[in-house]
Amino acid sequence: MLFLPAAALCCLCSALVTMAAEQLIQEDLTLTRRVGESVSFSCGGTEPCYFNEVWWYQKKERGTFRVIGYMPKRGSCTLNKGYGHPQKDDFSSMNTQDSCELKINKVKSDHSATYYCNCVKVAPHRYYYFIFGSGTKLSVTDEQVVKPVVSVYPAASRAHLEGNSSLLCVASAMFPPLVQFSWKRQKKNGGEAEELPPAEGEQLELREAGRTIAIRMLDGSHSDTYKYSCWVKHEGGTVEARTQQELPAPAASCPPEREPADLPALQPADLSFQSQCRVKLLCLLYTVLIVKSLVYCCGLSLLMMLTNKGASTNCTHAD
Repeated sequence: MLFLPAAALCCLCSALVTMAAEQLIQEDLTLTRRVGESVSFSCGGTEPCYFNEVWWYQKKERGTFRVIGYMPKRGSCTLNKGYGHPQKDDFSSMNTQDSCELKINKVKSDHSATYYCNCVKVAPHRYYYFIFGSGTKLSVTDEQVVKPVVSVYPAASRAHLEGNSSLLCVASAMFPPLVQFSWKRQKKNGGEAEELPPAEGEQLELREAGRTIAIRMLDGSHSDTYKYSCWVKHEGGTVEARTQQELPAPAASCPPEREPADLPALQPADLSFQSQCRVKLLCLLYTVLIVKSLVYCCGLSLLMMLTNKGASTNCTHAD
């Protein structure tokens, strides 16, 4: 009986992970406007929403989520905004061919924020939960939108750990700084390029001042079959970069010894090996944090059960 709360908690966690994977579609990562211009925010993928309502929220960089209001998914796009937002008079709705959009007629500098859409969905067991969009960040500035400079190249380690290869895609010198990475592959003997399936590799993204880096782990057995390209989505447009050299094949488990004259050539590989180690350490740290959270929740659940049992025993003795 003591393990029932923990089992229930694990089931709840699994359900939450499944629900978190669902998202509404906000196509625009960022939108850049000058003061006085107009802007509108779209929200797609609302067909599964249970009610004919899409809610909108504003989140500033150092603030909390503020409710703007809600509007129908389609039809008469009337924004209901009686929720005390200090800028509520600045917002309105706009009817498009497929849906209703949130609109700001005249942008002000304090409208700089990220805007999220949200709706309610019903699970098979008839309970309600919320699904959100990924958000669209509005930047109110006089700066010009600048496309990223994208480069991609193999970043395999000296030992090619576990027989895998990796690709490094760097997007830099762009404004706004937010980008979204995707990968495509094409057979070397021809054919159309196809989206790289998400389950086929692991990706790590690192954000630094002035650039964003994506490291994609690939199955080394495919290195002789496909050519890969990195696609970077940005407000200024989508930029493609192809690998300029072949992916190196996975090394043997026991690499041959090298003469001292070859040692200087190992330095770039050593740096790449360090990058691989950092990726593995980050994945390990992330796993440890998840396990610690589950252990903490299970322990707290057990403690609450024992506390309730003790309270009921005291009541029995008192009677």
